[in-house]
Amino acid sequence: MSLYYFTECLDAQGILIFLLLFLLITDIVKNKKPKNFPPGPWGLPFVGNIFNIDSKQPHISMGKLAEIYGNVYSLRLGRNKAVFVTGYQMVKEALINQAETFAARPPSPTMERLYSNYGLIFSNGYLWKKQRRFALSTLRNFGLGRKTLESVISEESRFLQQAIEDEQGKPFNPHFLLNNAVSNIICSMVFGRRFDYSDNHFQRLLHLLSETIHLEGTIWSQLYEAFPVILKYLPGPHNRVFKNYEELEAFVGEEVERHKQDWDPSAPRDYIDSYLAEIQKNKEDTEAGFHEKNLVLCTLDLFIAGTETTSTSLRWALLYMIKHPEIQKKVQAEIESVLGQGRQPSMTDKPNMSYTDAVIHEIQRISNIVPLNAPRMTTKDTTLGGHFLPKGTPVMTNLTSVLFDKTEWQTPDSFNPGHFLDSDGKFVRREAFLPFSAGKRVCLGEQLARMELFLFFTSFLQNFTFKAPEGEDPSVEFQSGGILTPRPFKICAIPR
Repeated sequence: MSLYYFTECLDAQGILIFLLLFLLITDIVKNKKPKNFPPGPWGLPFVGNIFNIDSKQPHISMGKLAEIYGNVYSLRLGRNKAVFVTGYQMVKEALINQAETFAARPPSPTMERLYSNYGLIFSNGYLWKKQRRFALSTLRNFGLGRKTLESVISEESRFLQQAIEDEQGKPFNPHFLLNNAVSNIICSMVFGRRFDYSDNHFQRLLHLLSETIHLEGTIWSQLYEAFPVILKYLPGPHNRVFKNYEELEAFVGEEVERHKQDWDPSAPRDYIDSYLAEIQKNKEDTEAGFHEKNLVLCTLDLFIAGTETTSTSLRWALLYMIKHPEIQKKVQAEIESVLGQGRQPSMTDKPNMSYTDAVIHEIQRISNIVPLNAPRMTTKDTTLGGHFLPKGTPVMTNLTSVLFDKTEWQTPDSFNPGHFLDSDGKFVRREAFLPFSAGKRVCLGEQLARMELFLFFTSFLQNFTFKAPEGEDPSVEFQSGGILTPRPFKICAIPR
């Protein structure tokens, strides 16, 4: 009996060893690099190079890897190989000079589960082109780049100014106040209305949105991307991403239903009304993706993109004004010379406010809120930096390496508005200023964000002087997540 049991154990061990060897060989064969593929560090079986990356500041560790392997190198993250592109010249070569080749999004287990290959940001091909073109033309119809939208932002600035005045110069955290104000601009274009700062339901949604953006950049989300089949059934913070999206999606769905109740196809009020009409027009073109499910997902993309990034940039702006009161005073002096105290800022003032414009650009550069850009994928075989990238290769462009490129910026690690000023103090554009990315997938809301940043920021400093609370010295260290955000801080807004 014991001999039989011993023999059975040997057979079980043999099968286990065979399976392990089979999986190991399969893993090696599957991940064999094509000839002249970008170099990179050796990775462990199954998990690849996950342990080569600092999960708290991945953009920094990836910059260090470029110092070893060059500006185009590869990493294996779980089951997939990806190519990382570093430095302005090489990022420009990929995103601008080969824009069409680097225009696709790679498969993502997270986004496939959330979007089913729909939406504006992570869709591909014909569907993506049709949806993006429609979104751009519709947002222009509702004010993007026009005086009508400027008046909406100016009105929201007055609401925000009153809310800040209500703090009576006492310390407060500006996070969700800014989120609400910025979100109201995209909400006016998408939902046809704004939400009051005391709207508890909307405040909850903004909290969910901030939490989700943070979680998408954590190690748990990275692990889900690498091992979705396993992580799907395990507890952990990554599950809150999917739970939060369900609530956010439900909110958008309710807005769509509200629109349908009194929808007049001949008089569209906003993006949702226009999309409902487009569904009717495209009934025969099913590949264009115009249906109610995609309406909800595209609207959600606009809501998310139009809320978190710009409001985060404004939080960084307030923080850097606190840290650099001498720069804050120079901005205020320019505002007084151009606007005075009574007139609200206008986009027509921007050409006459070079220093203010330079400060806003430098805040965007040094805050670096989207350090690794959204992922791209090659649409055909190509070469980059002398290396071969086959069709379907996931690519990450390190925007940190562009915004802090020592060959492009005089003092890349210091807050220096002079980066955007010539010897006469006039504003100068810099090619290496790419916070909105570049190429075919450049941020759809870039024009809106630029307008919001100028009008909100100028209004802030026209009406208030910002200081840190007594005895406090807020840090400019970032919190890593889906975007880089400031650590929580409080400010005192002193009316001028």
